[in-house]
Amino acid sequence: MLVWIVIAIAGIGITFVASRKAVHYASALAQGLSIPPFIVGVTLVSIGTDIPEIANSIIASAAGHGDLNVGDSIGSVMTQITLVFGLLPFFSKPFSVDRGRVLMIGSFTVLGLGLGAFFVWDGFLSRTDAMLLITAWAVFMGLSWHFAPNLSEPVMPMPSRQKVWDAFLVLFFLVLVAVGAGAFVKALIEISATLGVPEYLISFFGASLGTSLPELAVDLTALMSGKRDIAIGGIIGACLVDATLSIGAGPLFSPTFVTSALAIQGAFIAMIFTSLAVLMISVKGEHNRWTGSFMLILYATGYLFFITR
Repeated sequence: MLVWIVIAIAGIGITFVASRKAVHYASALAQGLSIPPFIVGVTLVSIGTDIPEIANSIIASAAGHGDLNVGDSIGSVMTQITLVFGLLPFFSKPFSVDRGRVLMIGSFTVLGLGLGAFFVWDGFLSRTDAMLLITAWAVFMGLSWHFAPNLSEPVMPMPSRQKVWDAFLVLFFLVLVAVGAGAFVKALIEISATLGVPEYLISFFGASLGTSLPELAVDLTALMSGKRDIAIGGIIGACLVDATLSIGAGPLFSPTFVTSALAIQGAFIAMIFTSLAVLMISVKGEHNRWTGSFMLILYATGYLFFITR
């Protein structure tokens, strides 16, 4: 088991470093294409940091371990909106948030979680379910682009040759992310089998925490660089990706069975916590250590709820 633990840590390490690099070059490419930073965060950064969850979804579903996919994706929503988002003001100065943007993406995330809970009700995720989840993400993204703010941070021009090179680097690091995530998923399967712990619970907390590390690193880096729009867009956009695109990615290629009772329970908890976190941050209009503490308490509550049952 020690070997699999080492492999899991190595997989997370590769995934963490490669995700950060991929997002860096994706952000630079987006700036060169004159895309507003908030949209960069909601789309490219959120997808880039969620590559581990997406890769996990595809690999786990192909291996017939649907609980690893759903548990990691739903668990990542809760981990990111509470733990990751809650930690940000403890490592940076308090920062203001745009109520409209947060409420919009937060509402989309709750709807996505509800849709996912409906689809897993029968204990099976089909290709049709997966296509509907991915379509929901595309629709939500289209609405986000349509209602994107007119005023935004300035964009930087970039030579065409640099755009091509950045695009190549994005693809290269995404391949490394897939390799790291594959090793991590395989190790989780072996560890859960050895310990006799349900895969869903291992993935809901263990996998989601590991695959959410890129979000924390990228968002902190963005905040410390003065890129608030990218940081906020990245964290709430990642939650939306996990609630829809990530869950659907695997079953689109490999339909899979899931433990419906645990999946629905996790989805409802994530819906409640997402709603509470979004309402709190929207009412305050600022994210500081008080709002951060509230989110951390939410995460601890969810953790205790599962381990005491």
